[in-house]
Amino acid sequence: MYPYYYRVNNWTQVLGLLNQSLYAEEMVCAMSSELYHIPATKDLKGNSEMHDHLIPASYHRVSAAGSAQRLANGEQRKSIIDTLVTCIKNAENQDKKVRDGLKVMEQNAAPEFKPFMKLIMKWQQQAESTLNQAKVTLQSMGISSANESGQQSEEVNFY
Repeated sequence: MYPYYYRVNNWTQVLGLLNQSLYAEEMVCAMSSELYHIPATKDLKGNSEMHDHLIPASYHRVSAAGSAQRLANGEQRKSIIDTLVTCIKNAENQDKKVRDGLKVMEQNAAPEFKPFMKLIMKWQQQAESTLNQAKVTLQSMGISSANESGQQSEEVNFY
């Protein structure tokens, strides 16, 4: 099948990066959800819309991390790699909309909540950065997606 991917085993590195991304995502989820329980921010413009994308972004991160854990544990099916790569891409796509929602929230937050919003945005940036590092690590293993123009690269593509 694709024995190269199984011999060059950086799955634990990918898993570690995805776990870091998950941790940052936990902070984004916890902090933005807290806003629903503060009287001054319970109806903050953009929060509900942002959560419409944060929830699937979280799901895809969890699924990617679970796939990486399975590979790190020694499972060796291409379908697991397919799941991992697709979930990273899906999380990236949702992250763009989460970021947009956080900007709307920050713009509409009262001055005393702006530092809190900036902190949530920093956690989101960390979630995205470590997710991207996991993707780059996969690329260094010969696993990549279609290039910007939608054309397949010379490497094996799983998206």
